[in-house]
Amino acid sequence: MILPPEFYDRDTVTVAKDLLGCLLVHQDETGTTMGWIVEDEAYLQGDPAAHSYRGETKRNRAMFGPPGHAYVYRIYGLHTCFNVVTGPEGIGEAVLIRALEPAVGIDLMQARRGTDDPLALASGPGKLTQALKITMDLDGTSLIDGPLQVWSPESLPGRRPEGIDGEIVQTTRIGITKAADLPLRFYLKGNRHVSRR
Repeated sequence: MILPPEFYDRDTVTVAKDLLGCLLVHQDETGTTMGWIVEDEAYLQGDPAAHSYRGETKRNRAMFGPPGHAYVYRIYGLHTCFNVVTGPEGIGEAVLIRALEPAVGIDLMQARRGTDDPLALASGPGKLTQALKITMDLDGTSLIDGPLQVWSPESLPGRRPEGIDGEIVQTTRIGITKAADLPLRFYLKGNRHVSRR
Protein backbone atom coordinates (compact mmCIF):
# COMPACT_ATOMS: atom_id res chain seq x y z
CA MET A 1 0.00 0.00 0.00
CA ILE A 2 1.38 3.41 -1.02
CA LEU A 3 1.82 5.80 1.89
CA PRO A 4 -0.69 8.69 1.60
CA PRO A 5 0.29 12.38 1.37
CA GLU A 6 -0.74 13.05 4.98
CA PHE A 7 1.90 10.57 6.20
CA TYR A 8 4.58 13.07 5.13
CA ASP A 9 2.79 16.23 6.31
CA ARG A 10 3.84 15.73 9.94
CA ASP A 11 6.75 16.43 12.25
CA THR A 12 9.91 15.43 10.36
CA VAL A 13 11.48 13.47 13.22
CA THR A 14 8.26 11.45 13.60
CA VAL A 15 8.21 10.76 9.86
CA ALA A 16 11.86 9.67 9.94
CA LYS A 17 11.12 7.11 12.66
CA ASP A 18 7.93 5.92 10.97
CA LEU A 19 9.70 5.43 7.62
CA LEU A 20 11.87 2.68 9.14
CA GLY A 21 10.57 -0.65 7.89
CA CYS A 22 8.68 0.90 4.96
CA LEU A 23 9.52 -0.12 1.39
CA LEU A 24 11.18 2.23 -1.07
CA VAL A 25 9.99 1.14 -4.53
CA HIS A 26 11.24 2.16 -7.99
CA GLN A 27 9.50 0.94 -11.13
CA ASP A 28 10.96 1.69 -14.53
CA GLU A 29 11.50 0.10 -17.94
CA THR A 30 14.16 -2.26 -16.58
CA GLY A 31 11.98 -3.67 -13.81
CA THR A 32 10.95 -3.16 -10.20
CA THR A 33 13.36 -2.81 -7.29
CA MET A 34 12.38 -2.55 -3.63
CA GLY A 35 14.17 -2.23 -0.34
CA TRP A 36 13.10 -1.76 3.27
CA ILE A 37 14.22 1.55 4.75
CA VAL A 38 16.47 0.64 7.68
CA GLU A 39 18.36 3.91 8.29
CA ASP A 40 17.60 7.58 7.72
CA GLU A 41 18.38 11.11 8.90
CA ALA A 42 16.13 14.11 9.58
CA TYR A 43 17.02 17.60 8.29
CA LEU A 44 15.00 20.41 9.84
CA GLN A 45 14.11 24.05 9.31
CA GLY A 46 16.84 26.19 10.90
CA ASP A 47 19.24 23.22 10.85
CA PRO A 48 22.73 24.42 9.78
CA ALA A 49 23.36 21.00 8.18
CA ALA A 50 20.22 21.17 6.01
CA HIS A 51 20.40 22.28 2.37
CA SER A 52 17.46 24.57 3.13
CA TYR A 53 19.31 26.51 5.84
CA ARG A 54 20.21 29.50 3.64
CA GLY A 55 16.88 29.55 1.82
CA GLU A 56 15.43 28.26 -1.41
CA THR A 57 17.63 27.92 -4.50
CA LYS A 58 17.27 26.19 -7.85
CA ARG A 59 19.24 23.23 -6.48
CA ASN A 60 17.16 22.68 -3.35
CA ARG A 61 13.76 23.83 -4.64
CA ALA A 62 12.18 20.38 -4.28
CA MET A 63 13.01 20.40 -0.55
CA PHE A 64 10.62 23.35 -0.13
CA GLY A 65 7.91 21.66 -2.18
CA PRO A 66 4.88 19.68 -1.10
CA PRO A 67 5.36 16.86 1.42
CA GLY A 68 5.50 13.42 -0.14
CA HIS A 69 7.80 14.41 -2.98
CA ALA A 70 11.38 13.39 -3.79
CA TYR A 71 14.35 15.65 -3.21
CA VAL A 72 17.33 14.21 -5.12
CA TYR A 73 20.74 15.85 -5.25
CA ARG A 74 24.25 14.98 -6.36
CA ILE A 75 27.29 14.82 -4.07
CA TYR A 76 30.94 14.96 -5.11
CA GLY A 77 29.72 15.13 -8.72
CA LEU A 78 29.29 11.36 -8.68
CA HIS A 79 26.56 9.99 -6.44
CA THR A 80 22.94 10.95 -5.94
CA CYS A 81 21.19 11.07 -2.59
CA PHE A 82 17.46 10.58 -2.10
CA ASN A 83 15.32 12.45 0.41
CA VAL A 84 11.63 12.42 1.28
CA VAL A 85 10.17 15.93 1.61
CA THR A 86 8.26 16.34 4.89
CA GLY A 87 6.25 18.85 6.88
CA PRO A 88 4.25 21.76 5.49
CA GLU A 89 5.15 23.04 2.03
CA GLY A 90 7.65 25.89 2.09
CA ILE A 91 9.57 25.07 5.29
CA GLY A 92 12.38 23.05 3.69
CA GLU A 93 12.48 19.85 5.74
CA ALA A 94 13.29 16.34 4.55
CA VAL A 95 14.43 12.87 5.53
CA LEU A 96 17.58 11.51 3.88
CA ILE A 97 17.29 7.77 3.24
CA ARG A 98 20.67 6.32 4.26
CA ALA A 99 20.27 2.54 3.87
CA LEU A 100 17.94 -0.15 2.59
CA GLU A 101 17.66 -3.87 3.12
CA PRO A 102 17.13 -5.29 -0.41
CA ALA A 103 13.76 -6.98 -0.89
CA VAL A 104 12.74 -7.27 -4.58
CA GLY A 105 14.76 -7.02 -7.81
CA ILE A 106 17.98 -8.07 -6.14
CA ASP A 107 19.42 -9.30 -9.45
CA LEU A 108 18.95 -5.80 -10.92
CA MET A 109 20.56 -4.25 -7.85
CA GLN A 110 23.54 -6.61 -8.14
CA ALA A 111 24.03 -5.72 -11.81
CA ARG A 112 23.80 -2.00 -11.14
CA ARG A 113 26.14 -2.14 -8.15
CA GLY A 114 28.59 -4.67 -9.61
CA THR A 115 28.55 -6.85 -6.50
CA ASP A 116 26.77 -9.95 -5.25
CA ASP A 117 27.33 -9.08 -1.58
CA PRO A 118 23.84 -8.43 -0.16
CA LEU A 119 25.26 -6.25 2.61
CA ALA A 120 26.98 -3.96 0.08
CA LEU A 121 24.02 -3.38 -2.25
CA ALA A 122 22.23 -0.51 -0.50
CA SER A 123 24.08 0.17 2.76
CA GLY A 124 24.71 3.86 2.13
CA PRO A 125 22.94 6.80 0.45
CA GLY A 126 24.96 6.61 -2.79
CA LYS A 127 24.77 2.82 -2.90
CA LEU A 128 21.00 2.69 -2.57
CA THR A 129 20.38 5.25 -5.29
CA GLN A 130 22.63 3.27 -7.63
CA ALA A 131 20.93 -0.01 -6.68
CA LEU A 132 17.43 1.40 -7.27
CA LYS A 133 18.48 3.61 -10.21
CA ILE A 134 17.36 6.82 -8.53
CA THR A 135 18.62 9.60 -10.79
CA MET A 136 18.40 13.39 -10.88
CA ASP A 137 15.38 13.29 -13.19
CA LEU A 138 13.33 12.03 -10.20
CA ASP A 139 13.99 15.23 -8.23
CA GLY A 140 10.67 16.86 -7.34
CA THR A 141 8.51 13.91 -8.41
CA SER A 142 5.54 12.70 -6.38
CA LEU A 143 6.06 9.67 -4.15
CA ILE A 144 2.32 9.00 -4.34
CA ASP A 145 1.77 8.51 -8.07
CA GLY A 146 5.26 8.67 -9.59
CA PRO A 147 7.71 5.89 -10.51
CA LEU A 148 9.35 6.19 -7.08
CA GLN A 149 7.06 5.39 -4.15
CA VAL A 150 7.12 4.45 -0.47
CA TRP A 151 4.92 1.54 0.58
CA SER A 152 3.79 0.49 4.05
CA PRO A 153 5.77 -2.26 5.85
CA GLU A 154 3.08 -4.92 5.36
CA SER A 155 3.12 -4.54 1.54
CA LEU A 156 5.12 -7.77 1.14
CA PRO A 157 3.04 -10.35 3.07
CA GLY A 158 5.10 -12.66 5.23
CA ARG A 159 8.32 -10.71 4.73
CA ARG A 160 9.85 -8.19 7.10
CA PRO A 161 13.24 -6.50 7.49
CA GLU A 162 15.74 -7.47 10.16
CA GLY A 163 15.16 -5.67 13.45
CA ILE A 164 11.65 -4.42 12.64
CA ASP A 165 10.27 -5.64 15.98
CA GLY A 166 13.15 -4.25 17.99
CA GLU A 167 14.49 -0.93 19.08
CA ILE A 168 14.99 2.16 16.93
CA VAL A 169 18.45 3.57 17.60
CA GLN A 170 18.62 7.38 17.68
CA THR A 171 22.09 8.86 17.25
CA THR A 172 24.09 11.57 15.47
CA ARG A 173 24.17 12.07 11.71
CA ILE A 174 27.06 11.04 9.48
CA GLY A 175 29.37 13.07 7.23
CA ILE A 176 28.41 16.55 8.39
CA THR A 177 30.37 19.24 10.22
CA LYS A 178 27.54 21.57 11.26
CA ALA A 179 25.03 20.52 13.94
CA ALA A 180 26.91 17.23 14.07
CA ASP A 181 25.88 16.68 17.69
CA LEU A 182 22.13 16.55 17.00
CA PRO A 183 20.67 13.03 17.40
CA LEU A 184 18.77 13.00 14.12
CA ARG A 185 19.87 9.67 12.62
CA PHE A 186 17.65 6.64 13.13
CA TYR A 187 18.12 2.96 12.34
CA LEU A 188 16.73 -0.47 13.13
CA LYS A 189 18.84 -2.02 15.86
CA GLY A 190 20.37 -5.32 14.77
CA ASN A 191 19.86 -4.73 11.06
CA ARG A 192 23.03 -5.68 9.17
CA HIS A 193 22.31 -3.38 6.21
CA VAL A 194 22.77 -0.03 7.99
CA SER A 195 25.68 2.10 6.81
CA ARG A 196 27.19 2.56 10.26
CA ARG A 197 26.27 1.56 13.81
